[in-house]
Amino acid sequence: MEQYDVIIVGGGLAGLTAAIHLGKAHHSVLVIEKETYPHHKVCGEYVSNEVLPYLKSLGIDLKQSGAVSIDTLEFSTVTGTVLNAKLPLGGTGISRYAFDAMLYKRATELGVEFVFESATSVVFQKPVFKIVTSKNKTFTSKIAIGAYGKRSTLDKQLNRNFIQQKSSWLAVKCHYQFNDFPEDKVGLHNFRGGYGGLSKTESGAVNFCYLASYKSFQQEKDIERFNKQVVRENPIIENFLSKAEPLFEKPLTIAQISFRSKNPVDDHVLMCGDTAGLIHPLCGNGMAMAIHSAKIASELIRDFLTGKETDRTKMERAYVKAWNRTFKRRLWWGRRLQLVLLNPTLADWAITLVAKQPWLLRQLIKNTHGKPIQ
Repeated sequence: MEQYDVIIVGGGLAGLTAAIHLGKAHHSVLVIEKETYPHHKVCGEYVSNEVLPYLKSLGIDLKQSGAVSIDTLEFSTVTGTVLNAKLPLGGTGISRYAFDAMLYKRATELGVEFVFESATSVVFQKPVFKIVTSKNKTFTSKIAIGAYGKRSTLDKQLNRNFIQQKSSWLAVKCHYQFNDFPEDKVGLHNFRGGYGGLSKTESGAVNFCYLASYKSFQQEKDIERFNKQVVRENPIIENFLSKAEPLFEKPLTIAQISFRSKNPVDDHVLMCGDTAGLIHPLCGNGMAMAIHSAKIASELIRDFLTGKETDRTKMERAYVKAWNRTFKRRLWWGRRLQLVLLNPTLADWAITLVAKQPWLLRQLIKNTHGKPIQ
């Protein structure tokens, strides 16, 4: 039975960031991730520039991978109303295929270990965690981080509240070849029962990722048919899909996406990224939130492992407090914004209003994004 200072379940943005932060501080870290790198994931693939200073402190420079600089946001409604605005901080377009692989490489350089299996059980047996994988390997650690994404069988094992309730959202992603798409723009375009984002990645491919309600999707029951009958009702999406060439054999999908409130700590496991709480993709800040949450958790874990804070309960409460202070307001704004954009009448009214009052958009961006993280 191998023992570590920290075991991280899930090797996405949050898990890999925490692994690098703690590995850089010379703690023994194990990441349990079901897929080897590199691999594609369903994601908007736009990261707010607020996290760039922190990433550089970890030895990660996104520009070295050819990541795209984005400074313009385009909104459009299904009726054709369009609004373009400059982003105060701007963002970066990079695929998860490249981003996760870059983080993985950096983690291994720092001595972080990886096991490419699923974790089937995480149990706190004071004073350590016992974690079992799908191949019946057992590991123990002083600290456990849950960074396994939007939902997992572990949520049931940990008896998390949100997992008992059905979710009504489906996410779909595909990369496309479309040479005329502007590098500096990220688009947010709504349609009946959902909305999608368009932005360029480091490879030159354009990522189109959308979120749709099951109620809307089930009327068509097929992605190709749904795209044709519903998604392409938006004129900008129609123009894009009519000219773009898909680069995936078939789109990637995730079902049962839940935006319900989650606990940042469950059964002493510190949750990071989407595992702790999922912001609506239309806010364009999910990737940055995942990275920032890993930073918050890692700093408190380091204090605990070095004896600066010896009380586990106090450490956990500090994380919950910091997580809520940093992200709870953003999640609230995200839910409200989604309600507006999913209502065609409200969406047209809101975009027309914002076009006349640009300060409203600046305020909205301010409330769904953070300041640069040092």
